Amino acid sequence: MKKILSILFLLVSVACTAQNHLQDSVNIRRMSNYILTNAHGHEDLRYLCKQIGHRLTGSPQAAKAVAWGKKTLEDAGCDNVFLQEVMVPHWVRGEEEAYYEVGGRKYGMKITSLGNAVGTGDRGVKTSIVMVNDIDEFDRLPESAVRGKIVFFNYRFDQTNINTFHSYGPCVFYRWAAPSRAAGKGAVAVVIRSVSSAYDDEPHTGVLSYDKRYPKIPAIAVGNTTADKLEELVVNNKRPKIYIRTTCEMKRDVKSYNVVGEIYGTELPKEIICFGGHLDSWDVGEGAHDDGAGVVQSIDAIRTFKKLGIRPKRTIRCVLWMNEENGARGARAYMQQAKEKNEHHILAIESDAGGATPYGFGLTMSTAKKDKVQAWKDLFYPYNIYNFSRKGGGVDINPLHKEFDTPTMGLLPDGHRYFDMHHSDNDVFENVHRRELCMGTIAMAMMVYLVSQHGL
Repeated sequence: MKKILSILFLLVSVACTAQNHLQDSVNIRRMSNYILTNAHGHEDLRYLCKQIGHRLTGSPQAAKAVAWGKKTLEDAGCDNVFLQEVMVPHWVRGEEEAYYEVGGRKYGMKITSLGNAVGTGDRGVKTSIVMVNDIDEFDRLPESAVRGKIVFFNYRFDQTNINTFHSYGPCVFYRWAAPSRAAGKGAVAVVIRSVSSAYDDEPHTGVLSYDKRYPKIPAIAVGNTTADKLEELVVNNKRPKIYIRTTCEMKRDVKSYNVVGEIYGTELPKEIICFGGHLDSWDVGEGAHDDGAGVVQSIDAIRTFKKLGIRPKRTIRCVLWMNEENGARGARAYMQQAKEKNEHHILAIESDAGGATPYGFGLTMSTAKKDKVQAWKDLFYPYNIYNFSRKGGGVDINPLHKEFDTPTMGLLPDGHRYFDMHHSDNDVFENVHRRELCMGTIAMAMMVYLVSQHGL
């Protein structure tokens, strides 16, 4: 009798699982059809990029983006929309000009100051350059070879990596830490070859961090073709000099906000799944891929739940974080408020790798939780979502993982073009394809739906 009951229980369990699987498949198809046949997310991105523009924290555009995000989430039908106050840095780029001089002739250079950098002052700086190809080469230089000079860090984006993010990581050191390393040997300014995969002359910005042990010195980036020209001049012993004038400065912190919209869970409302992107961007381009795409994908995912009448069992929360680019203040404020309210996040997802075609999710969580996600693979395969083997997270959700060991995921879009546009004037609305953007929304909505129904 016990054996028969066990078999019956197993059969019932299998039947229930199959029924749930079928219902999941049906709801996912409904979500996909709705997202692909409506242009909500793409039109949201058009408005964010063209009517508001780039959104560096502290700027009027960032404030407009907060108001837009709140209204858009309210219009999407969230059960609750609220703002989380956060004080953010207010860095202003100001004026920029530069040239290199060879044999008494001047040649203009297109430049962009690195984020949070100090300026040169109105008179600028002009001196000879010291070129190094990597930090080891720089470390071997005596201080006498650097003092009073401009250091040109000629470190190249590695084009041989298939995953472009593997190339991005090593390059970021030169943007983040190299200026202070150069200041430690008496350099007066730093020029870096842009952290870019593009063969063009668009300079790419991005945040730097000054080491308090050394003086703060100006730091700029140049595009790859200008970097190639400087390299050629140095190699051929032409002894170029560089003139740089920048007026960037850090002003007092200003008040801003994370924007949060949620749908309450019907069965387990205290279990929270948060997902989103960062509302701020750099002050070049329009912040379309970084991270307007993640913002509108997340809004459209929550809109889809409401439009189709799909009620999640667990609370789902769309978060538009502020200040990912040059301080991560919004990420810390969100985590702190979760701590104060004793909230329980069962998963955090970030879309912050562009709006290109997605192929998977990076996962940072226990093996048991990874196994549960892997069990849903056949639901994702029809949408060409197949890779769950990498680690994943994001600047805005990493504090949750660090503080609470919250499982995290990062959406994985195709990255081959991303670093052609990232942090530059190339990052504009026109470079985001509507259908590719929609597929990222579908992937986000699918994952949020499955975890909201079945837990993790």
